Amino acid sequence: MAFLLRFTDQARDDLAELDTNPALKKRLKAVVKALAYLESNPKHPSLNTHKYTSLAGENGEEIFEAYAENHTPQAYRIFWHYGPDKKMITVIAITPHP
Repeated sequence: MAFLLRFTDQARDDLAELDTNPALKKRLKAVVKALAYLESNPKHPSLNTHKYTSLAGENGEEIFEAYAENHTPQAYRIFWHYGPDKKMITVIAITPHP
């Protein structure tokens, strides 16, 4: 089941920062690959998708965290939720794990 990805302004800015910073080229590649998995199958095993209970969407949506990287210091994560329409995923942020 394929989904359409929608990006918040924050997620778009996060992606632009990865794209414009040459030092983050490897991380950008990992994020783009993870976004492709997210688009085709949000439950893909390599994403390690799980609910993120500390946040809620603007309309109370459940937030999920997906891994773009693993076993890496400051590994990048993608925060997202389903909607607002069917077959749509809203990417909220793309950030390094604290």
